[in-house]
Amino acid sequence: MRYADVSQKERKFLDVTSLTVEEFDQLVPAFEGAFQEYMKEWCLDGKKRTGRKYQTYANCPLPTAEDRLLFILVYLKNNPLQVFQGELFGMPQNKANQWIHRLLPVLQVTLRALGDAPARSMEQLAQQLGSHTLPDLSSSVSDESSMDSKQEKHGPSDQPLFAMMGHNDVSSAPKIKMNRKVTIAARKKVTR
Repeated sequence: MRYADVSQKERKFLDVTSLTVEEFDQLVPAFEGAFQEYMKEWCLDGKKRTGRKYQTYANCPLPTAEDRLLFILVYLKNNPLQVFQGELFGMPQNKANQWIHRLLPVLQVTLRALGDAPARSMEQLAQQLGSHTLPDLSSSVSDESSMDSKQEKHGPSDQPLFAMMGHNDVSSAPKIKMNRKVTIAARKKVTR
């Protein structure tokens, strides 16, 4: 999959990236600038750059800025297996993994710099929407004392946007001791 091919089909482009071609084109310069800054310090394999500067090779699977941005947006929109993502863009799974891990932080930096990063708390959402008043969520919580203790512990600006994004506590599930004699005997009995 290449930007030059997919951008000609606007509906397909919107389906695979969630952006129109015009929105994508506005994002490319900022993304490429952030990518070049990132690659000044890091290599594609995740190690610190010590020698020469980053250079796009002739046989690079993602030779242009548009192809790199398309690669990471397709990955985020569709959440495919890395093997499938690699096949879409003509590379093996290990290279797809490397590109994903290099391009995700670059996209995050780009979106933050443009002010388009997703909101992670109610306060951030209110700021993005231009409103500085937060809705009162304490009426929806059955135990107000637990809400007060959470606010003391994490602070009022640390309220998650969704319940699933809240802070995780230590699991109350019992720990399984894999090296107990009873557990080892049970494993041996099952694996015969």
